[in-house]
Amino acid sequence: MQKQNMTVNKDLQYERSRCTFDPIEITYFFDGSPEKVEQRRKQERYFLDDPQLKQNIPLKCRSHKEVYEESLRTACIVLSKVKELQLSGKAGVELYIHTFGARLGSALFQDGNPLSLHYAMFIPAIMGQGTSEQQEYWLTRAVTGDIIGTYAQVICIGLETTATYDPKTKEFILNSPTLTSYKWWPGGLGHTANHAIVVAQLYTQGECKGVHPFIIQLRDVNTHEPLKGIIIGEIGTKLGMNGTNNGFLGFRNFRIPRENMLMQNSKVLEDGTYIKSVNDKLTYGTMVFVRVMLLQDLLHYLMKAVTIAVRYSVVRRQGQINSEKSEVQIIDYVMQQYKLFPHIATCFAIKVTFTHVWNMYVIVQGQLHEDDFEKLPELHSLTCCLKAVISADTAAGVEQLRLSCGGHGYMNASNLPIIYGLATAVCTYEGENTVLLLQTARYLVKSWKQALNGQPLPESVNYLNEAAKGIKQHPWNNDLECFIEAYDAVASGTIRLATENIDRRIHNGVPSEEAWNQTSIELSDCAVAHCRAFIVKTIVKTIKQSTLGSDEFREVLLQLNELYIVYWILRNYGAFLQFSSMKKEDVQVLQSRLEYLLMKIRRNAVGIVDGFDIDDDILCSALGAYDGNVYERLFQEAMKSPLNNETVNISFKKYLKPFIKSNL
Repeated sequence: MQKQNMTVNKDLQYERSRCTFDPIEITYFFDGSPEKVEQRRKQERYFLDDPQLKQNIPLKCRSHKEVYEESLRTACIVLSKVKELQLSGKAGVELYIHTFGARLGSALFQDGNPLSLHYAMFIPAIMGQGTSEQQEYWLTRAVTGDIIGTYAQVICIGLETTATYDPKTKEFILNSPTLTSYKWWPGGLGHTANHAIVVAQLYTQGECKGVHPFIIQLRDVNTHEPLKGIIIGEIGTKLGMNGTNNGFLGFRNFRIPRENMLMQNSKVLEDGTYIKSVNDKLTYGTMVFVRVMLLQDLLHYLMKAVTIAVRYSVVRRQGQINSEKSEVQIIDYVMQQYKLFPHIATCFAIKVTFTHVWNMYVIVQGQLHEDDFEKLPELHSLTCCLKAVISADTAAGVEQLRLSCGGHGYMNASNLPIIYGLATAVCTYEGENTVLLLQTARYLVKSWKQALNGQPLPESVNYLNEAAKGIKQHPWNNDLECFIEAYDAVASGTIRLATENIDRRIHNGVPSEEAWNQTSIELSDCAVAHCRAFIVKTIVKTIKQSTLGSDEFREVLLQLNELYIVYWILRNYGAFLQFSSMKKEDVQVLQSRLEYLLMKIRRNAVGIVDGFDIDDDILCSALGAYDGNVYERLFQEAMKSPLNNETVNISFKKYLKPFIKSNL
């Protein structure tokens, strides 16, 4: 964080002076240890201080073509620097995640990175779905940079891209029979990647065997020209991530060797014989990994946005609460606190949830190597709903934080519109959120029926056993155990009701899939309720087990976690009144508790976001810099506009002056 030789806004200075704990405790909480904090800071400065990575003209002032070219230039420099650190023994593979992730990566690549899928999905997919021989061949080329890959996957029953095996030539023939069968969206596909992992419907011996992954060369490795039979290009401008080089891809009788099918799971022998995977869920392995990692990206997007909004809300003075007193800091308005502080709390909720699910992912991966698939469905269902709920919360949170900054938040100089573009994209890629919620709902409906039959359930859905037995809830008493029980009751109640409504429709003659469709609103709701219950139990468990930090820090942590819990009860109090033991008179008690928590957090808000330890060069915001000199920084950013390079723009003589004269 850049603190030397800066004059800090007096209101920010005052807020920091009255913080009740040391913000470095927050930093240690998020990074893990003082040593990890120091390592991260050194790595960040290694990139941020490189003059090659400085940009004098904002990307938003450049053409779409220039944005891509600049993003690719930056990516190549960053990767070269990553390799330098690795060769010197100062970093490992995790540096790729750090430099391409949302914290540092979204500062280095403000509008997306065209090489991100090569490292985030192409390489992990080969590791997770290729045989040992395929890994040895393809990973060597991918890691050294001989080939650049992307990942073109849309797993659905109606997938139209086909890969038909020809036993005479021992090749697969790929075709995109319709325009709707073209791959659309993969990052880096437009002009960057020369290879891709493509998911297609496999046909062999006259039968369709479902979707399977294939490695396909797209372009000549020397000239970069598309190969014959490959239809490829870039999809155009988007709300954000315009440097990511998203592309489209089609095939016309394009042949690849049989060995290019990733065969760690399912296989096609030379004569066309198909050997089915022992578990068809293994195809989802790469997506599960990415969805887990996306939780960390979403955390960093929200941390940046809330840091900007909190600091700006301290510096900005507007209006009067008491007409006899001077203008107040807008952070003193309770409504402003309500716009800000729940999102601070969400940062902590995402952090502990990510840590828990990442540990779960590591365990499951180890089990898969032992051919133990028992926990894979649970992990898949959790990552689906967590990705959906947390991305929706983050996108909505960033937008509310932008709105909390008024007109200045609308400017790109605030960095909030850019952060919003990155965050809201996650709601769509790696599984559209509604689709993911309904995938989780299928698992929940199945689990509820297992609970009714007295079958044991995995930990994340174990609460359904008690609900299925009809165990009565305890009276409402506003403590953490009460809240956990209430969240479980809402989740189990919505799952039970959705399942009963599906069964009722089927009983009345509605086909099962149509009954599912007609109940999809309730099914989506039960997946969200299940996800909220999981998050709440995870953060409460963390509070109980945590022994880190001072008493003052632990008190702040408790306040933030309670705020998250109470906030979402009040946002959905109808469901809690319907399914839990909460009574209508408890709603006002909770409202008063929420207002009390806002008041308590108010004093430490700046200290908390300071503890996020986001360098000004990473925050990239005129509103949120550590010194709080908002208006000076806004003016500096305005002067970077190419329109300010001249006092009279050429359009005056060409258009405006003739128009004015024509009206005389």
